[in-house]
Amino acid sequence: MGGFAEAVRERVRRAREVLEAALEAKDVYEVSLAQGELEDALRLARKHGIDVRAEEG
Repeated sequence: MGGFAEAVRERVRRAREVLEAALEAKDVYEVSLAQGELEDALRLARKHGIDVRAEEG
């Protein structure tokens, strides 16, 4: 599951970056989309027991 886990971690990392950029831009629509993507990525990580806490920060 190494490749899959890494892909999920990358998805979470990227979703957090996009959310941060949307928040900085104060783009309400993009914030909404980014939050949905992040929630979906985090749900997938939890479902498969992938620790993404190291990606926080």
